[in-house]
Amino acid sequence: MNGLFPRPRKSLGQNFLTDHNIIRKILAVADLQPGDNILEIGPGRGAMTELLAEKVGNLLAVEFDRDLSAILREKYAGSVNVKIYEQDILKVDFKSLLNNQIYKVVANLPYNISTPVLFRFLEERKHFSRFVVMLQKEVGERLAAEPDCSEYGVLTVLFRQWFDVRHEFIVSPGCFFPSPKVDSVVISMTPLISSRVDVGNQALFERLVKSAFSMRRKTLWNCLKSSSIADLTMLKEALDSCSIDGKRRGETLDIYEFAMLSRALA
Repeated sequence: MNGLFPRPRKSLGQNFLTDHNIIRKILAVADLQPGDNILEIGPGRGAMTELLAEKVGNLLAVEFDRDLSAILREKYAGSVNVKIYEQDILKVDFKSLLNNQIYKVVANLPYNISTPVLFRFLEERKHFSRFVVMLQKEVGERLAAEPDCSEYGVLTVLFRQWFDVRHEFIVSPGCFFPSPKVDSVVISMTPLISSRVDVGNQALFERLVKSAFSMRRKTLWNCLKSSSIADLTMLKEALDSCSIDGKRRGETLDIYEFAMLSRALA
């Protein structure tokens, strides 16, 4: 793992995928077509970039590491279908980068920014038709969790509102260099045409969900009371009208109960 490439930088969460069989499995999940526009985030040393470039007509790869992006730009300098950008994916202007075209995301996300990147996907979902991403297993479990478990939270509810999320397969640490200390998981996400459920006011719904999980050991009533999302009389009336017991914890509510409560508060 030497040669042209610099040593992996722990500060950037760099664990490079080296197993080509796993890469081929990821590409199979992505269901690549020759005319697809693909965005790869954190290509690293380019193992997946190389196989993607063989299969699609347009590949944009965004790499934050200056040294790695320089090496990849040199490698693909003469390519007609691959462009390498040195940018921070958390700050990139997707509308400008993607030139108003619809893309699929295929990526091994750096562990240290995976959750912020997911929330960017949520905000910018209109630019994408599908996401196939590898994440730390713990984060993937949060995306696909069911109510009333420790993994279920804000991330789960907000993604369930806007995406079909599927747990594809587990990837062991030995498939990376350097090997992480935990398993990874490949998750596929397909944006929905519209919200899975009517939440009334979107901003209120998001505030409600975040408030409900703000103090996980406390009851829903105490969490919402502390958030000042509504006066106490209105809050009690809304809970009663939805037949939701305020003594429950936020993690026991499914997305439909959150939506119903949001509509009642609105």
